[in-house]
Amino acid sequence: MKREFLNEPWRKIASRRRLLLLILVLAPALTAAYVMGGLLPHKGRTVLEAAIIAVYCVLFIWISLGFWTALAGFWTLLKRDDRFAVSRSRGELDAPIRQNVRTAILFPVCNEDPERIMAGIQAVWRSLTRLGAADRFDIHILSDSNDPERWVQEEAAWNRLCNDLSAHGHIFYRRRRINLKRKSGNVADFCRRYGDHYTYMIVFDADSVMSGETLIRMVRIMERRRNVGILQTAPACTGRETFIARAQQFANRAYGPMYAAGLHHWFLGDAQFWGHNAIIRVKPFMKHCALTRLPGKPPLGGDIMSHDFVESALMRRAGYSVWLAYDLEGSYEEVPPNLLNELKRDRRWCQGNLQHLRLVFTRGIFPGHRALFLNGVMAYGSALLWFLFLALATAEAVSEALVQPDYFTPTKSLFPVWPVWDPIPALSLLAGTAIVLFLPKVCALLLALIKGRRKQFGGFFALCGSIMTEVVLSTLLAPVRMLFHSKYVFLTLMGMGIGWGTQQRDDEGTSFWDALRFHGGGTLLALVWGAALFQINRVFFWWSSPLVISLLLSIPVSMITSRAEVGRFLRRLRIFVTPEEVRLPREYEDIDAYMQSTSNDRSGFGIPSEDGFVRAAVVPAINTLHRNLLRGPRSLAPEIAKRRDALLDRVLQHGPAALNKKERKELLYDSERMERLHHGIWELPEETLEKLWNVRLS
Repeated sequence: MKREFLNEPWRKIASRRRLLLLILVLAPALTAAYVMGGLLPHKGRTVLEAAIIAVYCVLFIWISLGFWTALAGFWTLLKRDDRFAVSRSRGELDAPIRQNVRTAILFPVCNEDPERIMAGIQAVWRSLTRLGAADRFDIHILSDSNDPERWVQEEAAWNRLCNDLSAHGHIFYRRRRINLKRKSGNVADFCRRYGDHYTYMIVFDADSVMSGETLIRMVRIMERRRNVGILQTAPACTGRETFIARAQQFANRAYGPMYAAGLHHWFLGDAQFWGHNAIIRVKPFMKHCALTRLPGKPPLGGDIMSHDFVESALMRRAGYSVWLAYDLEGSYEEVPPNLLNELKRDRRWCQGNLQHLRLVFTRGIFPGHRALFLNGVMAYGSALLWFLFLALATAEAVSEALVQPDYFTPTKSLFPVWPVWDPIPALSLLAGTAIVLFLPKVCALLLALIKGRRKQFGGFFALCGSIMTEVVLSTLLAPVRMLFHSKYVFLTLMGMGIGWGTQQRDDEGTSFWDALRFHGGGTLLALVWGAALFQINRVFFWWSSPLVISLLLSIPVSMITSRAEVGRFLRRLRIFVTPEEVRLPREYEDIDAYMQSTSNDRSGFGIPSEDGFVRAAVVPAINTLHRNLLRGPRSLAPEIAKRRDALLDRVLQHGPAALNKKERKELLYDSERMERLHHGIWELPEETLEKLWNVRLS
């Protein structure tokens, strides 16, 4: 352990700040719980009401954390200078990077759109080239794709990109045959194979983009601060046009910097790692951040899915600090294009975050990272608590409506004890909750005005309209997200795991049948719940009506918010305008140009690039490339050789439609038979070539 890094000045400051945060969070939460108890019919003396108060207190603690994080960020960004900012130069920022320092940029991918991946890579490479720094970096595409069409498509797209950029020897492609431990295993495999060649690695997602200036700045910060193990940027969300995506991009750019600065304020060098758009010191990462399997069966056991928080905790345990560079610009990512894809992604994250419950008390983990583990759990566990609170409150309302009240005391009295309603505590509690929820948005507006950023959001009135529209939309979607997240937490705790599908990266809208399939159950629940409350307790129905209405509207809202044309219409109204839309980054100009240049690419005898197996079998250059990227000739067991020969005969006689994905992939692994298939295809008559293999020779 690097003992010399464990007693830095910021540690005492961080401890004091977190103690203050604990007081700021607990005091209002306990006060709110006390007021809530006074509002209940039995003043919290029944088991049901005690449960309501307890759940409400935990939920208030949760929303208070976000509130105080936002205010801390507001104060941090208002200050002229943050002496603890990791990017603060102290006059050494422009020192040259050591000659022997090399940095790897990693793009882990799995069945993604290869053209979009290559577009991002070429944008990053061109940005580095313009700065004359490309020779200090290498890019590694780490593929876990198991779709045979994507596999070949990735190889062809990578080769073309390297040819276009003259970057062979700097941009590498490697596909794993066994997808062990998903992304974390992919990065670990890179470290085992090539980690010794690099001082740093910058991990991207498939849709991540960074400017060359930011990449170089990150390396220089790591060079200057040798005690930093991981440096995380706060990515700006951009690149999408659907209604919901543009709303999330606006929220990320309007509120995100404030929350990122707040996280930095509370955690300093105990910050979190989000798994992408971050630079990592390779040697300590290899030595200290290897992930073991959790005991037991998935979903709470087995491979660690949300690996990023765990790796940052292990890096910190080893004595290296982890910092959030909240003020670094030029780091970008994309958001899911519709609500359904967001919820699919959230289910994966939910399962991974709940695994952190088993790591909270791991030996040697610093208190800040224990808090981050609990924070990750509550990111989804709070939804189940909210659902539980609503269920308990409904039970209380129904009980009060059905049970005859008794206004006479057990002792003799001349007059009954009539209930007295005092609206002041209820209104105070409602006002306090509203302040906690909405004051951060007002602070974001003030910050944009004070910092002179209103033009980056379309102007003052456009900014105000965007904030109000975002509040309405988030209010509509909050109950829907709550219902799904509650379901995910419950299923995970019941031991029901999930798959790991590919994220949608385009702006395709949600169909009615998909929306009905996903939201039909919630709509039915809201209908039954609302109708029952309307009949039994009309007052509580009106209090709950915003939740009921949101769930009843979930199907049309999910469809409308997935539409790119609605997002573009709002853009014309200057709603949800972001700085990246006012001034498109040079990297995204390069991405758009690349995508346009490849959109109609059907080179290779008219075969679409999506038909990867067919192109590998038919097109000479792609067949040669694919075979060269495979391992050398391998001896096969007789039964395997016989099976593959049968597949070869079948596909030559009946065409590619005769093979399923598994069979296509098996042939793609066999260099010898792919060569025989290629020669066999070109011995077929011309009409057979066009009929079976879609080959156009003219």
